Amino acid sequence: MSQPPYGPPSGQPQDPYAGQQPPQGQPSGQPYPGQQPYPGQEQPYAGQPYPGQQPYPGQQPYGAQAPYPGQAPYPGQQPYPGQVPYGYAPVDPYAKSKLVAGLLGIFLGSLGVHRFYLGYTGIGILQIVVTFVTLGLGGLWGFIEGIVYLAASKGSYTVDAQGRPLRA
Repeated sequence: MSQPPYGPPSGQPQDPYAGQQPPQGQPSGQPYPGQQPYPGQEQPYAGQPYPGQQPYPGQQPYGAQAPYPGQAPYPGQQPYPGQVPYGYAPVDPYAKSKLVAGLLGIFLGSLGVHRFYLGYTGIGILQIVVTFVTLGLGGLWGFIEGIVYLAASKGSYTVDAQGRPLRA
């Protein structure tokens, strides 16, 4: 079967209105009079993706408002992985409090409670033993550590046993 020397290649529909301007009063993006949409396709709005088609990157769906800080990029869409909303710092839900560790060290440091709180069970048990062997004088160790936990800004007193930074 030979192909005619004119028209589109076989298998592609021929548009009789190709290259013509829409008739007067016809809005842009609407089909010409008598033109039928492809099967299973609704008529798109001007400049809109076809139903079921995702918008191009950076293009918002018709009627969507610009996202506010902390809002998902499009309504109903989850933020991108690793994306943090503007003005919010990521928070580790397992991070221990620096204030709680310091206060436990000051008030219950002789029993090593602040060390148990941070996950250092071995040192916590050692502080209990030292306190009993020294008849309470070893409790000064925990008291000083409580002050150091409150005052330290870097070093080993700013992380817990798993290496997570303490929150303020």
